[in-house]
Amino acid sequence: MRRHGRAFRTMTKTGLIAKRCFDVLVPAAMLAFYAVPLFVVALCIKAEDGGPIFFRQVRIGQGGRPFRVWKFRTMTVMQIDPQGPDRMSRDDQRTTRVGRFLRNLGLDELCPSSSTWWPGR
Repeated sequence: MRRHGRAFRTMTKTGLIAKRCFDVLVPAAMLAFYAVPLFVVALCIKAEDGGPIFFRQVRIGQGGRPFRVWKFRTMTVMQIDPQGPDRMSRDDQRTTRVGRFLRNLGLDELCPSSSTWWPGR
């Protein structure tokens, strides 16, 4: 079970329900608004090289807990390097054309906002 901060312990049951509704409904409305642009981006990524659309990354969150982030894939699909991942540079040859466009506009980061309300995050 998760530990909540002091503010959550002092909220009424009605307040907690209202907060949960807000936490679910606002991202759902945002997803509905962004569904068409996200779908177009996904089609462009898939059409470019036929690889997967999403890239999964583990990040460290509050309290040092790891969590998964799903991002649009902006680099080519490569075999795993036994020496570890390379750092990416601005003119990295592994970046796809669609990926370069997405990164310039910051669209590769749209998916992480949805991971805040997906079950099993």
